[in-house]
Amino acid sequence: MIEAIGLVKKFGDFTAVDNVSFSVSKGEIFGLLGENGAGKTTTLRMLATMLKPTSGNAVLKGYDTQKEPEKVRAQIGILFGGETGLYDRLTVAENITYFGELNGMSRSAIRERIRQLAQAFGMTDFVDKRASTLSKGMKQKAAFARSIVHDPDIMLFDEPTSGLDVTAARDVHDFILRCKSEGKTIVFSSHSMSEVEKLCDRIGIIHKGRLVESGTLEELKIKHGNNDLEELFVRLVGAK
Repeated sequence: MIEAIGLVKKFGDFTAVDNVSFSVSKGEIFGLLGENGAGKTTTLRMLATMLKPTSGNAVLKGYDTQKEPEKVRAQIGILFGGETGLYDRLTVAENITYFGELNGMSRSAIRERIRQLAQAFGMTDFVDKRASTLSKGMKQKAAFARSIVHDPDIMLFDEPTSGLDVTAARDVHDFILRCKSEGKTIVFSSHSMSEVEKLCDRIGIIHKGRLVESGTLEELKIKHGNNDLEELFVRLVGAK
């Protein structure tokens, strides 16, 4: 479903992403684990067609991100932590409706989808409230619902629990696992070891723009002789 091939992104003389390659299968959660500034967000923005690679390429569900960006966008749902992108003057339902219309959905299909999502995410009490009146956790739920209103097959999540309290973060985790159970293909970036261990089937450790290791958690622990992911991570990035 996702194939990243030698992705490179330079900003002037600075290389933010340096020859990153990985693949993600249908129904799999692939975690990009790295410190702030490691290149996780830049990688996801290239997959989402928001940034053009300096070199390399990516293919999502058979569509080339550079040759067919519009077709790629129709297949993906995107959420970046701390950037809900909601319009404060619109209600939750109106925000979701607008995004559904951008994806070519009919009004009747959008109404039914909002009903389903409001129930699924416990939003029935605030679906008709303006976004400006919502708590951060409520806004994040609304942003998640908006990102999947068109029922995309691929989800790209960049530190989606950033700034959330424990309860709201747990809701996010439940949502991501629900997406997986529905067969969605997911790339999830985080600097939280516990999140990665809880959610991801495989992980890639990214450091200073380079993918320094990848595999299942069990594979990495066996390979490096360490059952502590945090210790393993520190050892890998500290050695680079």
